[in-house]
Amino acid sequence: MNGQHPDEPHREGLAQRLNWLRAGVLGANDGIVSTAAVVVGVAGATAQVAPVLLAGTAALVGGAISMALGEYVSVASQRDSEHALIEKEKRELATEPELELQELVGLYEAQGLSTATATQVAHELTAHDALRAHLTAELHIDPDDVVSPWHAAFASAAAFTIGALLPMATIIFLPHPMRIVATFVAVLVALAITGYVAAWLGGANRLRAVVRTVVGGALALAATYAVGVLFGTTIG
Repeated sequence: MNGQHPDEPHREGLAQRLNWLRAGVLGANDGIVSTAAVVVGVAGATAQVAPVLLAGTAALVGGAISMALGEYVSVASQRDSEHALIEKEKRELATEPELELQELVGLYEAQGLSTATATQVAHELTAHDALRAHLTAELHIDPDDVVSPWHAAFASAAAFTIGALLPMATIIFLPHPMRIVATFVAVLVALAITGYVAAWLGGANRLRAVVRTVVGGALALAATYAVGVLFGTTIG
């Protein structure tokens, strides 16, 4: 036992879990808003289910693939940068170990340790794992916890799909007079939840995040519905 509480935020794998959760929450939010906007817009133009289903399915598939690709490229770039920094630190430790040790001492002194304590800590950590000590103190990188682009891509695509299924279900399975109103309500409630979770993960103001997310979603739905009604009236 190392005395570390299992729920503390510095446990191993934190970057992976937060990356997965962040991608999942954002993916769900995008899936809800973008798909709901499409199906509500089409439903505003026609009472038939088939066009709504076709448009919603296209939005779901295209959006999920787009989200997955975007997350993969973004996180892969971050991962490549972290690997490059790790390799650079390895080279510096191999060619200039004494200079790197003094740099580590200076970092600990800057955190408030005395010179004697900083020197002792630097020597002990270097003897145990020099690379990890430098990556943690200088770059705030855990070499065993580099983010995975595949995890982020999968989480984003899966969450987008799950989020998209909510407006798809309400707009397709409910009867015509109430399906648009029900979709509005279901989508705004879901957006309030995703906004709250996103703020909680990021440590931001939760009420502000919920209001911002719900208002943005309501405006998107209202705009696309108005467009659908306008085109439906024009075509009719």
